[in-house]
Amino acid sequence: MVTVIGSLKGGSGKSTVTFNLAVWLTLAGQKVLAMDLDPQATLTDVADVRAEEGYQPEVEVLGRRAMAAGVDFNEYDEVVIDVGTADMESLKRALLHADKIVIPVPPSQADVWSTQRFIRFVSSIVASLKSPPEICTFINRVDMQSAANESYETAAALVSLPGARFLLPRLSQRPVFLHSFSEGLAAMELDPRDPGVREFNALAAELYPHLIR
Repeated sequence: MVTVIGSLKGGSGKSTVTFNLAVWLTLAGQKVLAMDLDPQATLTDVADVRAEEGYQPEVEVLGRRAMAAGVDFNEYDEVVIDVGTADMESLKRALLHADKIVIPVPPSQADVWSTQRFIRFVSSIVASLKSPPEICTFINRVDMQSAANESYETAAALVSLPGARFLLPRLSQRPVFLHSFSEGLAAMELDPRDPGVREFNALAAELYPHLIR
């Protein structure tokens, strides 16, 4: 399955989500390819740190050149792709290959508006496909120190957006994600008991239920 993680805005946490999914899927026994199609190349950077430190399992990451040249996704059990809007051609290629498109949404009205525009854009690209990908949203980077109202309001808004399925699991802005990412580790590798890992596992189970049945 090809899963694309994307959004219109930077700072949504998509590279962190993509990397953690790649490691989680690998630990689940899948042959995984991660692709970094964002010109910022954050996913490539963290994979380089992981390789330099010699952490196992290895995470294979390919970039925009590989996507343009053509990749045989059938060689892999799971493909996760980090996309940005700075490279529209790579973004469109990824969307046309996707089985599932996942949009991380920070809890704010501006991010809801951005998500609404991104859903419309994605829908216009995949409309001609015989089997269009499923589009999913979830709330990411919830501030643990702020009031919960904004998160609830964002959830209510996302539920009502046409063309996308809202996923109940949400990820909080917990230090384990920041600290593990900077070290080339997934959150579950740095501290499997952290509450953030429980949140992430719930999200992964929602996205890949066939791996936990």
